[in-house]
Amino acid sequence: MLDKADTKRRMDGATDVLAKEFAGLRTGRASASLLDPIVVEVYGSRMPLNQVGTVNVPEPRMIIVQVWDAGNVKAVEKAIRDAGLGLNPQTDGTNLRLPIPPLTEERRNELKKLAGKYTEAAKVSVRNVRRDAMDAIKKDKGGSEDEQKRLSDEIQKMTDTAIEKIDKMLSDKETDIMKV
Repeated sequence: MLDKADTKRRMDGATDVLAKEFAGLRTGRASASLLDPIVVEVYGSRMPLNQVGTVNVPEPRMIIVQVWDAGNVKAVEKAIRDAGLGLNPQTDGTNLRLPIPPLTEERRNELKKLAGKYTEAAKVSVRNVRRDAMDAIKKDKGGSEDEQKRLSDEIQKMTDTAIEKIDKMLSDKETDIMKV
């Protein structure tokens, strides 16, 4: 039996994941969400950066991380350096200053390609949800052909809407990346 609400939730989940991945792509401006994927090795375990310090964006090209425990400053600094974001933390007591360097044209193009890969993965995910829903419709022998056709059309409309949203997100992100 097809659960349309579950199908919609799973398609929305694909766009939510894409939004999180896009948040981690560095544009020319500082954003606290840029540091969301960073995990720090502290207290014998791995913790998200936002659980060991406060992230602030006082100006467009600067992020400041205020580490709560002075003993974790080195670990946070190492995690930021190793994250592959091209950020070089400057330590000032328990604060880490992260100047955001302007993007080169080459780096902008790399980010556009990466955004494209993330977008394609999201589209594949949405199409997989559609396939699962269509399979559920075909397996349900209780419904009439008209009912199956109606459900198939609804699923296709949901898919088209999700793909349009993903394409719009990509367009917006590419515009953001190419801004100087």
